[in-house]
Amino acid sequence: MLVKAEVWFSSDMTLNTTDGSDVQSPDIREFTLPAASSKPVGNVFRLPAKVPADAKGQTYTSEEPDIMKITEIRAHPMSVPYAQPRWTAHERMERDQVVLVEVRTDQGLVGFGEIAGGPQKLICELIATFAAVIAGLDPLGHDEIWKKLFSLTSPRPGGIGGWDGMPAPLPRSQRPQIMAAIGGIDIALWDLKGKAVGLPVFRLLGGTRTEVFTYATGGYYLENERPEDCAEQYARFVADGYRAVKLKTGAMALADEVTRVRAVRQTIGPDVMLMLDMNAPYDVEGCIRFAAAVAPYDILWLEEPLHWYLQPADYVRLASSSSIPLAHGEREWHRYTVRDFIDSGAIRYVQFDSTRAAGFTESLRIAHYAEQKGVVIAPHSALHIHAHLASAFGDAAFGAESIGDPDRHPIHHHIHRGGAVVKNGMAQLTEASGFGMEIDWAWVEKYRST
Repeated sequence: MLVKAEVWFSSDMTLNTTDGSDVQSPDIREFTLPAASSKPVGNVFRLPAKVPADAKGQTYTSEEPDIMKITEIRAHPMSVPYAQPRWTAHERMERDQVVLVEVRTDQGLVGFGEIAGGPQKLICELIATFAAVIAGLDPLGHDEIWKKLFSLTSPRPGGIGGWDGMPAPLPRSQRPQIMAAIGGIDIALWDLKGKAVGLPVFRLLGGTRTEVFTYATGGYYLENERPEDCAEQYARFVADGYRAVKLKTGAMALADEVTRVRAVRQTIGPDVMLMLDMNAPYDVEGCIRFAAAVAPYDILWLEEPLHWYLQPADYVRLASSSSIPLAHGEREWHRYTVRDFIDSGAIRYVQFDSTRAAGFTESLRIAHYAEQKGVVIAPHSALHIHAHLASAFGDAAFGAESIGDPDRHPIHHHIHRGGAVVKNGMAQLTEASGFGMEIDWAWVEKYRST
C-alpha cells in the first residue's frame, strides 16, 4: 500500500500538507506526519534534494510504502480433559491442550498461530515478553523477527543487564517453552503474510497441489485394553480412505507389541502402509531386537525409536542393523540438531513440528536442507499447518499427519472454521488466504484455561 501526500511551501515558507497539518521548518527535506494529521503517523515523505528559491506556492508529491506494524500479541491457553486417559510409551495423557497465538497489526490484519506444549502459564508469560520486543516491527519480516527472538536464548555482548534495549538472556531451563513460544508467534506471522497478499501459504511458497497425502495416527494405550483391541480403530481408518496409518508402540513387553502390530496389519491388509510411532523406548540393542520382531509385518518406518539422550551415532548403529527405515525430528528444538541427524545418513524421514518448537520458518529451513540431502520430509502433527509445507515441497514430502479421530484433538476440531480437511486419505487445501482458518471464539472461551 502507498500513502500519497502533497506538500508545499506557503507564503511564510511554512511547509504544509494537503490535510492542513504543517511542519514549521522551511528547510526540512523529509518529515513525519504529526499526530493531528489524518494520514497514518510514522510515514516519512521526502522532498526533492534541492528546493528552488521560488518554492512559495509550489507543490511536491511524494509516495512512501505504508509499512504494516505489529501492535499486539495475545495468547489464548486452552485445555479440555479427554473422556478417557491414554498413554504413549513415555507419558500419560489426560488433557488436550493448545495455546492459540493472535498477532494484531495497525492495518487490521490478524494472524493466528498455535503452540502444543506446556506449562501453558510460562509459555503465555514468554509470549508477553516477546510481544514487547517485536511491537512496532513489520510482521512480514518473519526472518528478522525470528532471529531477534532466538537471540534471547543465548548470551550476547551488552545483553546481560538488558543494556542493549532487549531483555536479558532468558533462563536455560526455559528453552523448550521459549522455542514453543517463538513457534506460535512465527506461525501467526506466516498466516498474516498470506492474508496480506491474499494467498494461501502453500501458494506463497510456490506450491500448486491442493491435495496432499496424509496418514492417520492411533493406537494410544488405554487402560484394561488387550494388545489386539486397537485393531478396530484401524479398520475405521481404512474405511475412511486412509492408505497409510501409524501405530503407537513401545510401552508393552516385546511379545505384546508384536501382537498389536500383527493385529493391525491383519486388519488393514497388505496394501496400506504401516508406520510405528515408538516415543523413544529403547536402547540400541533393544531396538535391534524389536525391529527384527516386527520386520515381517512390512513396516514403513520406526519413528523416534531410541532413548531421548542417544545421538546420531547411535541411530547409525541401529540403521546398519535393521532394514526398516528410521524417522526422527519431532522432539528437536531447532535445525542444528536435526542437521546432524540428517548428515549422519541414519534417518530416511525427517520430522519436525512447527507448533512444538521454532515455528514454520524453522520448519522450512529443515525441509530445504532435507530435500538437498535426499531425506523425505514428513512433518509431525498439525495437518492444517503442515499440509501447506508438504504441498510446496511436492514429491520431496511424504505428506502430512492426520489425527484420524477428532476425539483425540477436540480443541482443533471445534475452534477452527475452514482450513485443510481430510477426504479419502488426502488433505484438501483451499484458496483461503494464510492457513485458511477462522477462529470460533465461542469454543475458545469454552476451553480457555485459567
